This record gives sequence, C-alpha cells and structure tokens, in this order.
Amino acid sequence: MTTRWDATPVKSAVMTVKEDWIDYNGHLNMAYYNVLFDTAVDEVFERLGLGPDYVKSRQASYFTAEVHVCYVRELSVGMPVVATLQLVDHDLKRAHFYQELRHAEEDWLSATSEQMSLHVDMAARKVAPWPEDILENITSLADAHCSLPRPERAGRHIEIRKKG
Repeated sequence: MTTRWDATPVKSAVMTVKEDWIDYNGHLNMAYYNVLFDTAVDEVFERLGLGPDYVKSRQASYFTAEVHVCYVRELSVGMPVVATLQLVDHDLKRAHFYQELRHAEEDWLSATSEQMSLHVDMAARKVAPWPEDILENITSLADAHCSLPRPERAGRHIEIRKKG
C-alpha cells in the first residue's frame, strides 16, 4: 500500500538536546546535529517501508553517500528541536533530501542538512534499484513535495572565494 503524504516537509517528533552532547564550547557538538537529523530521517524512511525490518526481510538497506550540514544557530542542553525533511529528487537508486533543524517552540533555524542516500543490496554490498513498492512510496512523497519550492539553502558548496 502506498503511503500518503502532505504537501509540506515531513516533521519529526520533538527531540531534546542531551547534556552529554554538549562540547567544551558549551553548545551542541557538531556530531549530534547529525544524530538529530538521522533520527528524523529514520522516522520518514520507516514510513517509506525502510525501517529496521527492511534489512532483515529484504537483505537491502540505504546508505548515505554524501551529506552537507550548515550550522546556523547554536543549540544548548535541554532545548527542544524538530527536524523537517523535504524530498528534493529521486531516481531508481537514490534519494536526495533536504532537512532543517528548528527550535521546537520558538521555530528559529539551527541547522540544515542536505543528503544523498543510495539503495544498497546488502548481500552484494552494491547500489541497487529500489523495490517497486518502496519506489511507489518514494514517488508518492515526491509527488506531494513537487509543488514545494526548492529550499534556498539546498545545493550549497564550500569554497573560499579569491578576491580580484
């Protein structure tokens, strides 16, 4: 059965910044931004049919091929946050999505993440096409998100621009 989606980025459950995630600078360590983003990805991918049982039952999974995180505003211990996920593009083997991490009560932007995931045959350890039912679910999400504008911060890259 194809999952139904709203025409809005998918919002995660509220998560809380944990004390042991705070670094010596007194704010959330960069690694834990990825934990929060990844937790939100898992919520969405479970709805797509790619939850923990998928690896066992289908001998397949999804791997991150590339991720780009931008840190916009510091988070500190105890802050409630939510992450959103917008599917930007997909094909027969890949999913490209964009996420925002926001303060759950005040709605300010803390960080963004853009990611490319690959579908992988776990027996061969090679990229493989999405199964038909999973592709239908991904396509359903893409159809729901097709009317959304491309996120302004998507497609960023790192460089030091030389003057002159």
